[in-house]
Formats: sequence, C-alpha cells, structure tokens
Amino acid sequence: MSSFKIIEIPDFSDDRGTLFVIDQLLPFEVKRLFYILDGSQIRGGHRHFETRQAMICLKGSVDVYMNNGEAEETVRLNCPKRCLLIEPQDWHQMKNFSENSVLLVLASAAFDKKDYILEPY
Repeated sequence: MSSFKIIEIPDFSDDRGTLFVIDQLLPFEVKRLFYILDGSQIRGGHRHFETRQAMICLKGSVDVYMNNGEAEETVRLNCPKRCLLIEPQDWHQMKNFSENSVLLVLASAAFDKKDYILEPY
C-alpha cells in the first residue's frame, strides 16, 4: 500500500503574476525549510524516524524515488502546483534534476542527524 501523496497547491493569477498559497495545507507545522538548486547528483538516500517532509519543484523538474517498505514509486515533480508529501517511513532519493531546477523542501523538524536512517529497505 502506497503512503505517497500529492497535494495540489491553490494558485491565484492576475496581471501581477501568480500567487501559490500553502497556508494550512500541510499536515504538519514547518520547522525547517531548505531548497536545492541545480542538483547534479542524487540527493537524499534516507528516511527518518520522525520527520515528515513536503517537496515542491518551484522551477524545472526532478524525479523523487520513494520506497516505504511495501510499495515503491517514482514521482516526477515539474509544476509548482504539486506538493509531494513524504512520511518518515518513506526512503527517498531525488535525481534527474533539470538544468536550473529549484526544489523546495519543508520539514516538520529541525535537522537532527540521529533522525536519519540511511539503509534502504
């Protein structure tokens, strides 16, 4: 059974541009935020004991491979309207970053090396 979930982010467009609203959309409080620019190698390669994450490819595209021990799937993120939720049990890797890509990651906890599980299923 897959635990992977995509959330569609509401957007509002007018002559000033497009505004994407994430408020109250995530099932966790954001405690850490980071982004990856122009990834040229595989990133990730871990899962967590506690941390939940949400990934949004703001520009370009990236493939996210996930395996929760029961199901595996690769999701292509290539639209800032799509937000991929990653649960702690989801071992994940980000790869195949397009040129000039920007991957935003929002996490439920601050960085803690003890929260990382590096062995895949």
